[in-house]
This record gives sequence, C-alpha cells and structure tokens, in this order.
Amino acid sequence: MKTSLKVGLRYQHKFTVPKSKTVPNLYPESEEFKIMPEVFATGYLVGFLEWACILAIKPHLDWPMEQSVGTHINVSHEAATPVGHEVIADVELVKMDGKKLTFNVEARDRVDVISKGTHERYIIIKEKFENKIKEKK
Repeated sequence: MKTSLKVGLRYQHKFTVPKSKTVPNLYPESEEFKIMPEVFATGYLVGFLEWACILAIKPHLDWPMEQSVGTHINVSHEAATPVGHEVIADVELVKMDGKKLTFNVEARDRVDVISKGTHERYIIIKEKFENKIKEKK
C-alpha cells in the first residue's frame, strides 16, 4: 500500500444500467427473479459500489499484487432505477485501520438518491489470498 492512500480520498464512478443488470437476470435459475420488474438489482448495486471503491484505491496500491476484498456492506436501496439510466456512485475513504478501509458510499440516478451507507474493504496480497483458498479446497 502506497503512502498516498489516505482518509479523505474521494472517487466518482458512472455506469449506465443495461438489461443484464436487472432483477430478472440476478439468478437465472430463479423463477421468482425472472418475473420481477426490470430494474437495477440490489445485488448488482452492491457490486457497483464495490467497483467504485476498488477504482478509488487502485492507484494507491501496488496493483495487481495488492488488491482488496469486500468484508462488510451496509447500504440501503431506496429507489428503483430503470434500464438505460445512468447511476453515479460517490465514495469516500473515511477510516483506515491498518489494511481495513471504511468508505461512505452513495449512489444516485437521474431522479433519486438510490443508495446510502458504508462499505469495508481489506487490502490483500493476491498470491497469499489465493494460497489460502487453495488450502480451503
């Protein structure tokens, strides 16, 4: 981790919601999901917020040797976003405890704030992490 990684780091990420990121596409195996409205799925929203945090810190890590994994997420999903709308995530690194990073996160579409909350990530050494996964198998 580089010394440039500091509390106060902010990042904004934009993404246009495609049909593939809607509720019916979340788990194709689920008949229940298939008949739900075609709006941005909460599962994909969580991934979008994680993506924004990853992009925020990537220049401040020894990428790709150092990466980060999500360890906690506490967010709302307050409004539905239809296909074709742009979503914008604003993330801010608000706490560092060693390799544990805490972000305030917020996302909005053209009309509404769609999500607010916090997200924690942990900086890993990719090779060590993958070795632990091999041991688990």
